[in-house]
Amino acid sequence: MDKSTGLSALVEEHIKNGDTIFVGGFGHCVPFALGFEIIRQGKKDLTFCRSGTDILFDIFIGAGSAKKVVYGYLGNPGIGLGHAFRRAVKAGTLEYEDWTNMAMILRLEAARQGVPFLPSRILQLGDIAGASIEVKTMECPYTGETLACIPALKPDVALVHAQQADRAGNVQFMGVDGDTVTGALASEKIVVTVERFVEPEEIQKSPENTRIPSHRVSGIADVEWGALPSYVEGYYGRDDDHFFAYDKEARSEEGLADYLKRYVHDCADHAAYLDLVGEELLAKLKAQASARRIA
Repeated sequence: MDKSTGLSALVEEHIKNGDTIFVGGFGHCVPFALGFEIIRQGKKDLTFCRSGTDILFDIFIGAGSAKKVVYGYLGNPGIGLGHAFRRAVKAGTLEYEDWTNMAMILRLEAARQGVPFLPSRILQLGDIAGASIEVKTMECPYTGETLACIPALKPDVALVHAQQADRAGNVQFMGVDGDTVTGALASEKIVVTVERFVEPEEIQKSPENTRIPSHRVSGIADVEWGALPSYVEGYYGRDDDHFFAYDKEARSEEGLADYLKRYVHDCADHAAYLDLVGEELLAKLKAQASARRIA
């Protein structure tokens, strides 16, 4: 079955107002093209979740797409805070659940396994449990010790970007994935963008790289540079300057509005976004990936 479509159609068909959305990517392969298209289409009242987030979460908040966030960490990796997130929490306009990275992975893994919770020793000490979340406990029937019950989290939709797939949706992902695969397989639906489509024969050459099988994929689009400004192993490097610039702009509502206007609303589509980024920078980022392969 051919599950391929365009980026706009992918979002229009599979993302509904009020959905809980898992956002894949762990520094690497963050699905920015999918995220920007969600904002362009004006999707609202969304709950976004994952363990360690990227600036895409902060962008969703600043754009008014997010009703709630569920996370282990939320900020600008390696740089600092999520400024839109802090403003929204202070103003009381955003719901949030502050877990730990490990707890988020256990929540998604529970959903992936189809169980209501997983027992753990975490979140019984410290001040996280009881703040924005409630963690129930149980007595282990084997040892009698007290364990935390980490509840399953089953998103409606997962957003994933990867290197390649066939048009049936056999998705091959190489490099660091964080909780991307776990979160995707925990979700009801999975929508995917890839750097390129390949023939099934190419997929069969390295079956170990097929991390998400076609029967779990709802729709898939061929979107080159679909993770920019994050990086994709083997294709292009990370645009670090973009993340530093975002930190400065997002410190004010006006600055973030300018960012959204420039990179999202004034760009009719992903192709227009790439035109704005420019061929010179794209070539530089491709060269970074080539240099890593040689090293």
